[in-house]
Amino acid sequence: MSYTKETARRRTFAIISHPDAGKTTLTEKLLLFSGAIQIAGSVKARKATRYATSDWMEIEKQRGISVASSVMQMSYRDYVVNLLDTPGHKDFSEDTYRVLTAVDSALMVIDAANGVEEQTRRLIEVCRQRDTPIITFINKMDREVRDPLELMDEVERELGMPCCPVTWPVGSGKHFGGIIDLRHQAMTVFEAGTEKRPHEFEVLPLADGTVLQARFGVYFDEALEGMDLAVGASAKWDHDAFLAAKLTPVFFGSGLNNFGVKEVLDAVVDMAPPPRPRRAFTSAEGRLQETTVQPADEGFSGVVFKVQANMDAHHRDRIAFVRIASGKYTPGMKMKVQRTGKELRPTSVVTFMSQRREAVNEAYAGDIIGFTIHGGVQLGDSITDGPDLRFTGLPFFAPEMFRTVVLEDPLRTKQLQQGLEQLGEEGAIQVFKPDAGGNMLLGAVGQLQFEVVQHRLKTEYNCAIRLDGSQYTGARWITADSPEHLREFEDAYPLRMAHDAAAALAYLCTSPYDVRLAQERFPKINFHPLREHAGMALVNA
Repeated sequence: MSYTKETARRRTFAIISHPDAGKTTLTEKLLLFSGAIQIAGSVKARKATRYATSDWMEIEKQRGISVASSVMQMSYRDYVVNLLDTPGHKDFSEDTYRVLTAVDSALMVIDAANGVEEQTRRLIEVCRQRDTPIITFINKMDREVRDPLELMDEVERELGMPCCPVTWPVGSGKHFGGIIDLRHQAMTVFEAGTEKRPHEFEVLPLADGTVLQARFGVYFDEALEGMDLAVGASAKWDHDAFLAAKLTPVFFGSGLNNFGVKEVLDAVVDMAPPPRPRRAFTSAEGRLQETTVQPADEGFSGVVFKVQANMDAHHRDRIAFVRIASGKYTPGMKMKVQRTGKELRPTSVVTFMSQRREAVNEAYAGDIIGFTIHGGVQLGDSITDGPDLRFTGLPFFAPEMFRTVVLEDPLRTKQLQQGLEQLGEEGAIQVFKPDAGGNMLLGAVGQLQFEVVQHRLKTEYNCAIRLDGSQYTGARWITADSPEHLREFEDAYPLRMAHDAAAALAYLCTSPYDVRLAQERFPKINFHPLREHAGMALVNA
């Protein structure tokens, strides 16, 4: 049996950007235009009870930022669209990197006043490493912004790939008149401060040049001139080049004003790829062999790319987010966690609209489904209905900052252990338990991660902690060619050994020189700055 027809209807993409580029607002409008929600929230309307649909944590509502990735599914033009909203803040880049392993394309949002910013560059690099196709949306054209030609030139330099304009702005700021759709040779007229839906905006044929020139004056003339220059200097549209991540289509608009959003939504279903084959390993005669899993294959398989604790504060549940790689999910089917070999029996299986959930009747490759669990599943786990498959590529980066956990109320030890175990397993922070005993250590990429974990321990687990400084400045996961070599290394550095939330052995260091000296002293030990949950032996196979 083949599921080609169903997988061809799937589009799974992530929205990436630097903080404050308008990513979460655009997410809201995409959901609004697809009919998935009836009213768009506002992350800035803090006095009201309307918040971004994709922001559900209390700390997100307080700060008006996204600190955890969200999954939302919608239907549009007979397509099933899985949208993943990612944190823009650099301190949560690890969560974003993992989300990018679960998508087939990305929508990059750029602030037209600021251009390509630091966090966007990092995310672009991740997409480039994975050859992920990127659609570019240049946002906030209703404000005073940079020249469109200059912005496109910067995008080309930063992405390292040619741009192909699909829409072009007429004016900007208070003189923003609308966008020209190059494919349909028509201009959609901008109207500020409205809640208009796509079909309600005025559309004028580009052939009515005299009418448009009379209405928009010099801004229309300048737009035509700039558009001709851009088209002449840019690569022609090539769908195969886009799918190979060697070309990006560029759109302009204003997400806040519902403007230019429909064109982007249409681009996702018309241009972005359906689910793609995924690389995996399988066991054969005691050896690991590489294989390719096709989306339309009959056997069900998927990978856990995110675990989230306490999405529902009333039930203290844990959700394992699974990207389906092949086959079809149906209720009651038997599934196995390949890492442990144990059968997976979730209490419920759902699709998402942020906090709102719906029971899954069927799901196919490309879909994101959530298993409600009580343990036994971790980030990077491969789940199948039988075949021994293990997917790779889920990144865990060595922390760059460490803090020592000090419990304020010793009677809350049990709550602290549960909280750190669950937050460590979901990847919100990296938790290290020193083998020699003593206080737990938290490792993070950025300071805000510590603040979020401290907040969540207090609000979700009723456990107040203090975070003190630590002598450690880095960590490396370690493996060895033989148990004897590993034991010898552990005996030499007993106070530097720790295990993380996935029970992986790590060497804690106080400076980069520690690793160099240890490596010179023990050449049979492998030091890893990146851990993949599939296991170091598998990663190095």
